[in-house]
Order: sequence, then structure tokens, then C-alpha cells
Amino acid sequence: MLGDSKRIVVKLGTAVLMREEGGVALSRFYSFVEGIAALIQDGKEVLLVTSGAIGLGVKRLNLDKRPKELPLKQACAAVGQGLLMAMYADAFEKLGITTAQVLLTEDDFANRKRYLNLRSTIAELLQLKVLPIVNENDTVSTAELELIAPASQKKVNFGDNDKLSALVASKIDADLLVILTDVEGLYTSDPRTDSDAKLLSVVSDLDAVLAEQNKATEQASNAKESKAPHSTGRGGIKTKLEAAQVATQAGCACIIASGKQQSVITRIFEGEELGTLFPPKKTMAGKLRWIAFATSITASVHINEGARDALVKRKASLLAAGVTDVEGTFKRGDVVSIIDPAGKEFARGIVNYSSDETRMLSGKQSHEIDQIVANRNYDAIITRDNIAFLGMSKND
Repeated sequence: MLGDSKRIVVKLGTAVLMREEGGVALSRFYSFVEGIAALIQDGKEVLLVTSGAIGLGVKRLNLDKRPKELPLKQACAAVGQGLLMAMYADAFEKLGITTAQVLLTEDDFANRKRYLNLRSTIAELLQLKVLPIVNENDTVSTAELELIAPASQKKVNFGDNDKLSALVASKIDADLLVILTDVEGLYTSDPRTDSDAKLLSVVSDLDAVLAEQNKATEQASNAKESKAPHSTGRGGIKTKLEAAQVATQAGCACIIASGKQQSVITRIFEGEELGTLFPPKKTMAGKLRWIAFATSITASVHINEGARDALVKRKASLLAAGVTDVEGTFKRGDVVSIIDPAGKEFARGIVNYSSDETRMLSGKQSHEIDQIVANRNYDAIITRDNIAFLGMSKND
């Protein structure tokens, strides 16, 4: 699988780029640069998703610790991003590789025209043998920096650079996503509390792992515990697992490994079994990938069991008769969650009607639409070719 991977996304987190006392871990930094350069020289197309801008900004501004206030975080990002890019540009130039800075916000994915333009730009950079270096534009974007209230309808797909790397990998048809972090991979249990925990080399059923973790977190929350067993993920990698889920559902393999291991990139591509490999699932078509992982979702439609069966088993469109409730606000053409009777989000789709129109149409038959909505659009609330399913089980 690694040998056949032509297009690769490498994600470097703050924990592996920075020293605990502040500043860049230079030996690791240059090891990453050499490993990525070797892949490019071997004919691979590589994109680098990097953190570290805020950390560099904190050090340059002589702050005692990473700030909690949003404006100060953004100020640190503005100072640190230039320093970070200068380091990468200088290091890769010494190895004969040209770099390009790509700063992204959620809107670059949510707006399909902007997304297609982004995709074209990255493709052109790769054709020119340029290394795109991607980071969230923290100076103007707050998706990663702000906390979303638990009760909010908003489902954040872009909330950290792990997710960003997975979105980038899914949008550009990458073959492999390599997430380098401060843990070695996925364990059979939490290695911080269980000395018998064993590292898993390959995990095929990632959905089951995440379901188990979410259940443990929910149980702990119900018991009013401050932290669930493995609530930050087995070995502290829950956000990495969620990123791996996005990538694998889009047909991209994913490896999560420790970036603190010496020459980790080179060793992985020499075939050494480092970290945990998550094989790809069946490739999702480009438009459906955009629907499934477009951006944060702010609204949802709830449907009955009959409508769910029609969508999953008969490959039908979502008709108004099957809608039982509408949450949030949306316009025609927006992407919304589709929620089953158990309260689970199992699909996403592009709506043909606004939230107000959908509320009025809920439970109605198609022939009644003209009597309720002035400007009829389609018979369906969401047509079949605009529905993307998320992590369906083998029994579905």
C-alpha cells in the first residue's frame, strides 16, 4: 500500500515540532524535512499540513504560556506563521525543493466553487513539483481556536489541524495520510493507565473503535465524571482517529505514528511497521466527498424509520413525508445532517428547500408541495444523488 501511494499528505503537530519548554525541536524538524524531501525526490506528490504557528508566536512575543484569549491567540498566529514558513522555505530550499504557503478557512471547503479553485491550485503546484505547506488561517478563522458549546447543533469538521489534514487528503484524492503526533498509535487500551496495553499495527473497523470511545465518554458524562476512560482517545489520539475516519471514508489510507521516533518518515516508507495503519474504504465520488466532509454542519433534518430504510436499502430520495423534525436554519443548496429515529447522524445531503419550507412540508405528500411552497423546486427534500452516507455498518 505504501509503495503504491502516489499522493501523500503528511501532518505534523505542535507536540512533535515544538520542545516542551518552547521553540522548535530542530533535530526533529530537519528530520521531517529530509524525509519529505526524499519522498518528493522519489517521485511522490506530497502536501504538508503543519501546526506550530501559535507556538512560535508565543515564543517570539516572550509570553509565559499559550494564551487563552482568542484575539491574543490570533495575534500569536499572525506573528508565528511567517516565522514557520521561513523555516520551512529555507530548509527545503537547501534540498532543492520549492515551497508554497496555503492558508485555509472553513469557507474554502464549504463554498464548492472556492473548493474547486483550491483543488485546481494544489494540483498545479504538485504538477510544478512544488511542496504545498498548509495551515489553518488562524488570523481570520476561529474554527480551531474557539470552543463550540456541547448543546450546539454545529458539527465541526474543521476544528483542528488533524481534521484539516484529513479534509485536504479527501479533497485532493490522496492515497495516504500520515499523521505524526506524540503517541505511537492506537493501543488495545490506554497505555497511560494499563501497562499491558499493546499497539495495534492495523485497524480495519475504525467505526467500531470510535463508537466504543463515544459510548465510554457518554457513560462518564452521565456519571458526572471529569474524564471518561480513554476520553481523549486510546493513547490520547481521539481527534486523530476522527481524522482517520474522514480520510478512510474518502478512500485514503491513514497512518498514525509517533513523530518523536528517529527518522520516522523514512522508516515508515522503508516498510517498518511503525504506528497504526487504517486501510481505506471504498472510494467515495468527488461530489459526495464534498457533501460528507464539506464544512461544519449547522442544521439537521430528522426522519422516520421508513424514510431511513428507503434511503439505505432502496437508494431512494428523501421525500417530505419522511421528515419528522427540522433543527437549525438553512437555505436551499446548503448541506445538512440527516438524523435517524435513534438520534444518530447517518448521512448528509444538499437540501432542495429552506428550513422554513422544509418545516411546512414535513410529513406531507409530494403532490401537496405546490399548495404549500410558492416556488416548487423538486419532489424530494434531498435527491438521491446529493446524499452521502457516513460510516454505515456492514449490516446497512
